[in-house]
Amino acid sequence: MELEKLKKIIAEVLNVDENEITEDTRFTDDLGADSLDVFQIIMGIEETFDVEISNEDAEKIVTVGDVVEQIKNALS
Repeated sequence: MELEKLKKIIAEVLNVDENEITEDTRFTDDLGADSLDVFQIIMGIEETFDVEISNEDAEKIVTVGDVVEQIKNALS
């Protein structure tokens, strides 16, 4: 469920097809995201899932799977 919501956020911010996004997808290398794009995605995640991702944790995010883990940790 988290992944589907996350794909919608990423697709909206980066203007990419949701079907191109998997847990192994890398934001910078595969989707061409820059730091501002990733920041916008994190803001969308925080709003959608009602969680807070620290700057320290945000800097560790490389793949979509990393974000899924951050969401799971924040919700637990």
